Amino acid sequence: MEPAVRPSRYLIKSKGKPITKGERAHPDSFTSSVAERGDLPLSWWEGRLTEGTIASEMVFGAFIHDELAGVAGLSFEVREKAKHKVRLFGMYVRDSFQKQGLGRKLIDEVICQARSCSDTKIIQLTVTAGNAPAQRLYESSGFVPFGIEPFAVRVGAAYVSKVHMWCNLSLLVGSSVGLSETGKSRLSESRYK
Repeated sequence: MEPAVRPSRYLIKSKGKPITKGERAHPDSFTSSVAERGDLPLSWWEGRLTEGTIASEMVFGAFIHDELAGVAGLSFEVREKAKHKVRLFGMYVRDSFQKQGLGRKLIDEVICQARSCSDTKIIQLTVTAGNAPAQRLYESSGFVPFGIEPFAVRVGAAYVSKVHMWCNLSLLVGSSVGLSETGKSRLSESRYK
C-alpha cells in the first residue's frame, strides 16, 4: 500500500504523544528530551495541532494502513525580517518503516508546503553530525551543509554536534517535488500552531 502523508491533526486521537518515540529511540537526534516532552499533557500536544490562520508550525504524519510511521515538522518564522525562512524539524521515521521512501515523501511534502508560501525562499534544518544516511537524504533533496555547530545537544554526559543545512527553493525550479500541475500543494493549506 502507498503511504499517505497528511497534516498531523490526525495524529493524536488516541495515539498518545507522537514525538516521544523518536526521542527515546534516538535521543541525539532531537533537541528536546523525553523528560521535557514526556510529562506534557495531551492537551499540550493537541494545542500544537490546533488550526489557526497565523500558526507558526505545521506537522505531517506518514501513515501506512492508518499506522503512524513517521513525522516531520515545518516551522514558520514570525519575525518580519526573517519570514523568508522556514525550518524543517522533528523528522523521524520509525525503524520498522525505514528504507521504504517515507523520509523522502515527508521531505517532499515539507518542500511543497514551503513553496506554497510566496514569501518563503529557504528551508533550514540541522542533522546530527555523523548521521550519514540522513544527511545524504537531505542532500539528495537539495539541501546543502553550511556549518557545524559543536556541542549543539547534550545527551547524558556527552555532547553531539549538528550539521546546519539549507535549501534554496528557487534552485528547485523545474522540480515537481510535492506539487500538482497547478503548483499547489496536494494537501490543504491549513497551518497548525
